Amino acid sequence: MGSGAWKIEKRDDFRSETFKEENVLENGTLSIIVLGASGDLAKKKTFPALFHLFKQGFLNPNEVHIFGYARTKISDDELRSRIRGYLIQGASSKDLEGVTKFLQLIKYVSGSYDGEEGFRQLDKEIAVHEDSKNSADGSSRRLFYLALPPSVYPSVCGMIKNYCMNNSDHGGWTRIVVEKPFGKDLESAEKLSNQIGELFDESQIYRIDHYLGKELVQNLLVLRFANRFFLPLWNRDNIENVQIVFREDFGTEGRGGYFDEYGIIRDIIQNHLLQVLCLVAMEKPVSLKPEHIRDEKVKVLQSVLPINDDEVVLGQYDGYTDDPTVPDHSNTPTFSTVVLRIHNERWEGVPFILKAGKALNSRKAEIRVQFKDVPGDIFRCKKQGRNEFVIRLQPSEAMYMKLTVKQPGLEMSTVQSELDLSYGQRYQGVAIPEAYERLILDTIKGDQQHFVRRDELKAAWEIFTPLLHRIDNGELNPLPYKPGSRGPEAADALLEKAGYVQTHGYIWIPPTL
Repeated sequence: MGSGAWKIEKRDDFRSETFKEENVLENGTLSIIVLGASGDLAKKKTFPALFHLFKQGFLNPNEVHIFGYARTKISDDELRSRIRGYLIQGASSKDLEGVTKFLQLIKYVSGSYDGEEGFRQLDKEIAVHEDSKNSADGSSRRLFYLALPPSVYPSVCGMIKNYCMNNSDHGGWTRIVVEKPFGKDLESAEKLSNQIGELFDESQIYRIDHYLGKELVQNLLVLRFANRFFLPLWNRDNIENVQIVFREDFGTEGRGGYFDEYGIIRDIIQNHLLQVLCLVAMEKPVSLKPEHIRDEKVKVLQSVLPINDDEVVLGQYDGYTDDPTVPDHSNTPTFSTVVLRIHNERWEGVPFILKAGKALNSRKAEIRVQFKDVPGDIFRCKKQGRNEFVIRLQPSEAMYMKLTVKQPGLEMSTVQSELDLSYGQRYQGVAIPEAYERLILDTIKGDQQHFVRRDELKAAWEIFTPLLHRIDNGELNPLPYKPGSRGPEAADALLEKAGYVQTHGYIWIPPTL
């Protein structure tokens, strides 16, 4: 077999495989260990992502073995049975054959997260797989995916370091994937970083933020730096404000106890939306090398001014504390609008409005870049709304330009319309990969571009920790709002104060196929 990644000639054919030189995956054994294998994250996200990579030919069954590890005492077949239901949703008959083959790659090991015995047994099982598969010139690779609460990261990483490192004669690597949120404030994040940093090099640590794997987020660098007409417009001379929005039309729904520990700022704004802000605001990197891109993201974060309390609105939906797992007098916000200001030459004076909330009147995530008014408005169309460039991250992935055009007919009247690139219409038959698929594949490749570096994590926490401590101490309190609303009315007032002009009478409708 040649070098490169295993590739299936037809996406739904599990028998025909070839090796493609142009792909950058290495050959040799690959052991993927999912810690927390019996939990919801692993069943709903991690294992389905691995299955889709397998189905598309990125995981060679002749080289890959998947190990589940958790405290639950179950058999291999019991774990496979628990996972199967999440893999067959919407599956075709050919997919069902692939599901069966994929599940046979999974082996389960039971053990505690701080006990030597379980991890020694895990290492033994991995070694058996490596010894049975490795060729003399191959490499053995170990990828540990921690689908676990951050509180157990230190003990689990210590166990991996002491008992499960790749020490075979075949070379290769060991990599650790940890889920965010990574800590609860600057101090806890730095403590966690120190504990893991003492065990592994930064090049071995992959801090996953699934928002960075979304298709439209991945498109940001291409849009900004590969299109001439954006380059001269992308600055404070032309842009009035930028909104980055995350809205859900449901509440905590069974996750109240977990959510109340973190709140909407830690859960969404400080990590997901701030990562998107970096890609919107960063300067052009020297190259597409991961370190060059991450260098520019860090510069953006280090340029953010301290948050002004007058530019923060917090909310909590009515009924949130009815959840028995939530304290009766919880001060945790389920909604927040925060204005960030970047102190540099490109963005001085441009408000970046980060808004996230649960139990609102719609479900969407989008970036909305609003341009300044046209000077000398001879058509007197300002009241209709400004030009906007909108990137819809989910659902109905799309990007569109809102612009003013002539209303068809004999009279000279204007109307808001759009230039629209809707992915479902333009790329019919093209499957948009799940974020976790892309990020797991990047980990296997060793590409850290879409993962959070330690200094980037620190800079992000430095921005939000003072605000979070004031909320935790009860100095700032959330305003009540009704489920199914837009959130607290004060949030709309803050947007208006920040310079955002809402378009009235215009609604973007995703095109139907």
